[in-house]
Amino acid sequence: MQEHTTEPLVDIDGRRNVTDLLVDRAVAAPAHIAFEVPDADPAAPWRPVTTAAFLADVQDLAKGLIATGIAPGDAIAIMAPTRYAWAVADLAAWFAGGVVVPVYETSSPAQVAAIVRDARVRLAIGGADQIEVLRDAFAETGTGALGAWSMDAPDGVARLAARGAAVGDDELERRRIHADLDAPATIVYTSGTTGEPKGAILTHRNFVGQVLNIAAAYREVVHPGGNTIIFLPLAHVLARGLQLICLASGMRIAHLSDTSRVVETLGTIRPTFLVAVPRVLEKIQAAAAQKAADARLGAVWSAAASTAVAWGTAAEDHARVPLPLRARRALFDRLFFARLRAVMGGRVDYVLSGGAALDPELSLFFRGIGVPVIEGYGLTETTAPLTGNLPHDIRSGTVGRPLPGSTVRISAEGEILARGVGVFAGYRDPAHTADAFVDGFFRTGDLGHIDPAGRVVLEGRLKDVIVTSNGKTVVPSVWERAVETSPLVAHAVMIGEGRSYLSALLVLDPVAAGAWADAVGAALERDASGALTEVTDARLREHLQGIVDAANARVSRSEQVRRFALVLADLDDTELVTQTLKIKRRTVLARASAAIENLYR
Repeated sequence: MQEHTTEPLVDIDGRRNVTDLLVDRAVAAPAHIAFEVPDADPAAPWRPVTTAAFLADVQDLAKGLIATGIAPGDAIAIMAPTRYAWAVADLAAWFAGGVVVPVYETSSPAQVAAIVRDARVRLAIGGADQIEVLRDAFAETGTGALGAWSMDAPDGVARLAARGAAVGDDELERRRIHADLDAPATIVYTSGTTGEPKGAILTHRNFVGQVLNIAAAYREVVHPGGNTIIFLPLAHVLARGLQLICLASGMRIAHLSDTSRVVETLGTIRPTFLVAVPRVLEKIQAAAAQKAADARLGAVWSAAASTAVAWGTAAEDHARVPLPLRARRALFDRLFFARLRAVMGGRVDYVLSGGAALDPELSLFFRGIGVPVIEGYGLTETTAPLTGNLPHDIRSGTVGRPLPGSTVRISAEGEILARGVGVFAGYRDPAHTADAFVDGFFRTGDLGHIDPAGRVVLEGRLKDVIVTSNGKTVVPSVWERAVETSPLVAHAVMIGEGRSYLSALLVLDPVAAGAWADAVGAALERDASGALTEVTDARLREHLQGIVDAANARVSRSEQVRRFALVLADLDDTELVTQTLKIKRRTVLARASAAIENLYR
């Protein structure tokens, strides 16, 4: 049985709860800029907010929550786009002694109702486009006795904070320190790729332990001289964990909810560190390749990309770089790489990639252009990162060693098991908790192994394993990830359970596929009813056949896909795609049943 442990770097027992992170930082550096907030002034579109000012905003809202009737341990839902007000509400709920229930802004009314019912939410804070959904959910479920308060309306959160004028500082401090490290801090409902969402209870110990240990391990990345943009949903535990790490370490934070404005915001904020899912990195590389092709420099770009991968490989191996490679890299840096870094703001030292496995060659490419990618791995139930490469020790194709305070074990079946400071207390439903642990370790549901250096290598999801009719066991993730490197493919789903051969559904990226169709004069129309629409355009099939052939070349013959179908889908449908942009395999297979049957005729 494989197992690897990394000892903690920080003793957290002297901390009371998560709120200490903000209080301690405000004492140490009250005038330091903690946030940059969008402002209407065109001359200064981002307004600085100091740590002391943020603390004051948090305290005012916390007093309002107390005055309105929030008691210690009460559940408070937050449903809004990623923004400064989200951060204030999050910390204010903890200062008031509450338990935060984050809700994704795109959740359906049925999903919201299920969450507020299960968590017994007493009060909610929402954005302008979410507040009515919250109120309807409260009316349907009989919860929310203290109301749903808008972040934007004049009679919303501002009035809620004003209610707290009569609450004294002593009362606020009693509430702030009411929860200890082992008290619930938040209930996060998992996105549910293979089943119904479950409410994971994360404690103050989980957050404090993760924040302080990760900050200590990544001092080169998270420091008072750095800054970042958070555009992941703050309902996701990774974004909230990142926010707390930056806040405790003095790293400036800017929030961005409109992802279409990422490029312009990067140029203005000029971050030193970013967190992105692999799909974002794939799109950056694909956009650069397309721009080069449009300028009739496709062959030159291919040579540049190969050079970047070679440079990244040498850097990982700490090898001496040959003079010809140095010369090529210098040339391509002037032609392409410097411009790519400029698009990312020009100051990015590192990118953290999580949420899905990153193609090793893509990681090497970004290292080669001068933006190393630190790949990590974690789940909601591990309070985000469980393992991670370190800035001075990156190995592409792995997700690094267990982070400080964590242990990873590989079961006899190849499942990744986890124990440590970030591992959650359990689910709301005790039956779910009982099924989630074995010998004191959390069962992640992911397959993997530990390499000789102690690094974890992901191999796919345990529930996604396919057993064909001839008894061959296939883990589809390697093939699927290879196909998903194409900008045209948003999701690849291998099929073959109980079948004589493997096939696949390629769910097209609507933007990239639409651009392709416009370029060649084709018409791609999606079924408005929500059904998956099969695309039979011969030119598109021929183009993607090459991608499928390349993916087949990376796996054994028994793992190769013989036939595939192209489908269009509504990728904003939360019944089909999780809030973390993972495809719900069961749903896509059910909706594409007709196309699947055609693959086996």
